Amino acid sequence: MANVTFVWHMHQPYYVNPASNIATMPWVRLHAVKGYLDMVSILADFPKIRVNFNLTPVLCLQLEELAQGRIRDLWLEWSRKPPEALDENERLAILEHFFKIHHDNLLRPFPRYAELLEKRGPSFHRERMRGELHTWSAQDFRDLQTWYNLAWCGFTAGKLHPELRELKRKGSHFSEAEKNRVLDIHMEIVARIIPLYAEAERRGQIELTTTPFFHPILPLVYDTDIAGRCMPGRARPRRFHWPQDALAQIQLAVEQHTRMFGRAPRGLWPSEGGIAPELVPLMRQAGFEYFCSDEENLFHSLRNAGEPGDHLELFQAWRVEHDGAAISAIFREKPLSDFIGFTAARNEPHQAASHLLTHFRHICDQLQREGELIPIILDGENCWETFRDGGEAFLRELYGGIQEDPRLVSTTVEAHLRRFPPRRTLTKLHSGSWIRSDFDIWIGDEEENRAWELLGDTRAFLETKLPSLTPDIRTAALREIYAAEGSDWFWWYGPDFTTECDIIFDDLFRQHLKSIYSLCGEIPPHELDRPIIGTEPTSLYTRPKRLITPIINGKSAPFFDWSGAGTYHAGSEQSSMFRDDRYIRTMRFACDTTHLHIRCDLRRWGNFQLALIFQLPRAHIALTPPLTRGLRGTLTLRREGSEIQTGAFAADEVVEISIPLAQLTADHALRFQLKVICDGIERECYPEAAPVEITPPTSDHALASWQV
Repeated sequence: MANVTFVWHMHQPYYVNPASNIATMPWVRLHAVKGYLDMVSILADFPKIRVNFNLTPVLCLQLEELAQGRIRDLWLEWSRKPPEALDENERLAILEHFFKIHHDNLLRPFPRYAELLEKRGPSFHRERMRGELHTWSAQDFRDLQTWYNLAWCGFTAGKLHPELRELKRKGSHFSEAEKNRVLDIHMEIVARIIPLYAEAERRGQIELTTTPFFHPILPLVYDTDIAGRCMPGRARPRRFHWPQDALAQIQLAVEQHTRMFGRAPRGLWPSEGGIAPELVPLMRQAGFEYFCSDEENLFHSLRNAGEPGDHLELFQAWRVEHDGAAISAIFREKPLSDFIGFTAARNEPHQAASHLLTHFRHICDQLQREGELIPIILDGENCWETFRDGGEAFLRELYGGIQEDPRLVSTTVEAHLRRFPPRRTLTKLHSGSWIRSDFDIWIGDEEENRAWELLGDTRAFLETKLPSLTPDIRTAALREIYAAEGSDWFWWYGPDFTTECDIIFDDLFRQHLKSIYSLCGEIPPHELDRPIIGTEPTSLYTRPKRLITPIINGKSAPFFDWSGAGTYHAGSEQSSMFRDDRYIRTMRFACDTTHLHIRCDLRRWGNFQLALIFQLPRAHIALTPPLTRGLRGTLTLRREGSEIQTGAFAADEVVEISIPLAQLTADHALRFQLKVICDGIERECYPEAAPVEITPPTSDHALASWQV
């Protein structure tokens, strides 16, 4: 028998501009009507299931502020305004932002919404759209305002408010009254979220935990030099060393959590699983009984103590000691947690849930002692957009399978620790996060380091001013510095991640710093007016520059065989989710006059297959059998019900593929994605957001658009 615990982490950064008191992005409201409502409501159908929800204080604060009307939601105001009253900038903002939604699951299934995207085009070009505004009618804008907010409504919202389903069936020509009813439902749901989670905890089905208030990477707030332990040799900013801020961030979290939910939180998910031994006394001082982090941090800690770190050591609670303080800890099972976050949606719900349940049972078979724990910890909101039905069928299969299996016991972390206190102790805790067991995402690159130094300069300035400030101003200024310490700003700086809202995040970070100078009666330094983030847009992939005819032998040399090919780096389009267990590192692609050539550089080998999925033309190419070094073979092309053997591939140092263009297309573009398949389960897809698109040369203009 094994205990299974889920810790679903719910978080949104503080989107409120301190200068205007306006939330500049809508994700708190939109995730409320989808993930937050769905995740707690579905539990009512599974009374034996017990889960943890980690609700970050900054998320809860914004839910409360929105519900009480203490802040304004800019995108809600754009939605409310009658189209006839929209000015030019507002109309352009709607055309830019109201297609920022999962296109395959939340836009294309609805013909009118898809028609509006086709009218605008796949990307937004401000000056072009300014010239085309006259082609957009008031009804076009009203339908777009309605669809953007209607499509976000999750499966529970549709059951609670059947009129939402009726509006989806209606599809177009929405009235102002219908549009505003959708928005009214949004706000009704926003107001219900905190009470729903509080009630679920009171009935004993969930445990609520928390995170440092503004979601900072706590070890770096304590001391940025801690990064040197897991990132030796990396450039770091001037030292930021404010242990008192680290303590304040967790104390403020406890205070607000207790006020909102009626009891102090027992557990802490340190932001991004970021831990360091110096935090143990602070967590105990704030009253926490346990924290959660990632399995790699556990294994590093065991190696620090000279222990090999058998994987089965993961499935238990631990006691962590430092500087006279002790606290319990659990560490997430990474592959299965990441499977839910990144892979499950690519597969049929029953198949994905069965994959997890099979692994749970296998772990159960390996465990020898009573009280072992399988900890599944992951983002509880972002992945549901990638499921066609918002994850309902998958969650029902998963929860139902656990509930019906006598060998699997669903539990909260708190309940488990009450029954099974830690048996083993860690005395040399590793410093790192859940991402690669280091802090590289948030520190070390030029933009990140510049942001830390601006933060440090502002924090030092504030410290000199604190004695002269009134209590109210002092509190407000400290909250602004705590907000600027949040991890989310640093997430988007540097080359690791990008989003269409990068510039907004950059502006918000600098606004928090400017606000501190203003509260202290000083003019903010001009340095804070200069964007930190680069303003040049980055492409998803580079396009081929010339025709190439590489030798298909699986060898990485000679280099010039692939010189001039288009290049896609796996994971380069990551947004708010991260994974580091990929098989593919880089994909290169190009054509000659007769073949499409593709090369994959691998991060690691494993028992996997590669498949090329062509959206244009409709075709599927599989490399079979599973790839191993030294394998050569032909490709299996499936198209329009037929199956043929064609082309060639070779796997050795790299994987190289060559496909006759005659089997694919004559004159039009090719659009394709590369997928990694393991045991029938789709694990990875590249590019993730949209296919590669290239136009092969034809016989009469072979070099028309290619550089030589």
